[in-house]
Amino acid sequence: MQRLFLFFLVFMTLESAIAQTVKQKQLYEQVWIGYFNQTRFNNKWGLSLDAQLRSKDNFFDSLSIAEIRPGIVYYLSDIVNFTVGYAYFNHFPIDNHSQISQPEHRLWQQVQWNANSKRIKLSQRIRLEERWRRKIKDMDELANGYYFNFRARYNFLFQVALSKKAFEPGSFSYVLNDELMVNFGKEIVYNSFDQNRFFTGFNYFFNRQTYLQFGYLNVFQQQTSGNKYRVINAARILVFHNLDFRRK
Repeated sequence: MQRLFLFFLVFMTLESAIAQTVKQKQLYEQVWIGYFNQTRFNNKWGLSLDAQLRSKDNFFDSLSIAEIRPGIVYYLSDIVNFTVGYAYFNHFPIDNHSQISQPEHRLWQQVQWNANSKRIKLSQRIRLEERWRRKIKDMDELANGYYFNFRARYNFLFQVALSKKAFEPGSFSYVLNDELMVNFGKEIVYNSFDQNRFFTGFNYFFNRQTYLQFGYLNVFQQQTSGNKYRVINAARILVFHNLDFRRK
């Protein structure tokens, strides 16, 4: 974990330096909302599901992305788990294709491990995705076939309780989260670095199963041309719902 955390700090420094030298940047203001569910049936098996919507620009200007992502979870222990799943995304392209949406299918696999104390929670996740994005012919027509590439993602999340009763109903916690994404595959030429997502915000716990996460998200994303970057400043609001059907 110390090595991964060191890698995280080094990358944040490099990413900040790159961002300062980039000239061709497109700026967007968005809202990201979502629902995340984690259901555990027994000591070994469970299900995960998340659904999200993202606006396009000016915070509330039309829709950019809609997605749903189910998965099957295998718990090696209470600390480490593995997930495999499928995801469907519908993109509403911003540049030159305003009349159509672009469907995307994904298969994904991940490993996640946690390190928790009474007031602090740490979580790390490595995810591999296989992405099929439908080709676009022109302004109002999709083409046959799909673009394909792999993408690897590393996610680091830090959470610390702010209330006297840590992670209890009615309490708050502070959240710091960063995720790095890297593309690879035959069709990836100029954008091996895909994007970095940095989030800072808070959790509010309705009860021990449900909490609300809200805060600021910054996305720094390289486009396929390689010399253009997308910078997104977003308000992110997520609901997390965890169910555990194991016998106490």
